[in-house]
Amino acid sequence: MEKVTFFPQGDHAVTITFNNVINKETHVQVRHFSSYLHANPFVGMIEAVPSYTTVTVYYDPMKMESPSPYEEVVTMLKKLLSKTNIEYEATPRTVTIPVCYGGEYGLDLSFVASFHHLSEQEVIKIHTNAEYLVYMIGFAPGFPYLGGMSEKIATPRKDTPRVRIPAGSVGIGGEQTGVYPIESPGGWQLIGRTPIKLFDQHATQPSFLKTGDMIRFEPITSEQFENWEVTKNDHKGN
Repeated sequence: MEKVTFFPQGDHAVTITFNNVINKETHVQVRHFSSYLHANPFVGMIEAVPSYTTVTVYYDPMKMESPSPYEEVVTMLKKLLSKTNIEYEATPRTVTIPVCYGGEYGLDLSFVASFHHLSEQEVIKIHTNAEYLVYMIGFAPGFPYLGGMSEKIATPRKDTPRVRIPAGSVGIGGEQTGVYPIESPGGWQLIGRTPIKLFDQHATQPSFLKTGDMIRFEPITSEQFENWEVTKNDHKGN
């Protein structure tokens, strides 16, 4: 494990930094320690929030026994880190997400292609040939922050964000790609859309994806997209 560092965030939180580099190894350390804290919270702990390379732990300073709550929390976290057995997972869950690229489903695919002097089919091939790691879920409910996109199709965000982006839209924003789980504003370049519902607030597990999943995108036709919707609606009516 890389040397971890601790930084105070005001008087009620501490950020643990595992590495300054975003990679799978750091992700595993962050996710496992965050999960361990949620399963084994110390007295006064409120929440543990993971990010790409850090875990920020929020606590109630009034429940600490020491005159220096921050030092007390850091001491406890160091002990918990020494007890945590962080191992790399050999078989993460792999999820295939069908995507209808271009046309009305991916209004910016042609822009992404022209920006890189590629054909639309070449952009699709590059996007679907990669495997993506879900580093975090955030920004919007169920929104996956994915790592692993090729720099060959990295494209700047739009100068003026759209007011409305349909749920299921697949986009590129800088060096990242992601899927909008709900209708929302956004400035990413839209290259396609999936018929899969990534967030359902009424489900036991609202987010379809979870941190640590490996994602692959699979191209489908507009007919397959529409039939997917019809099948889903027919199933709901039965």
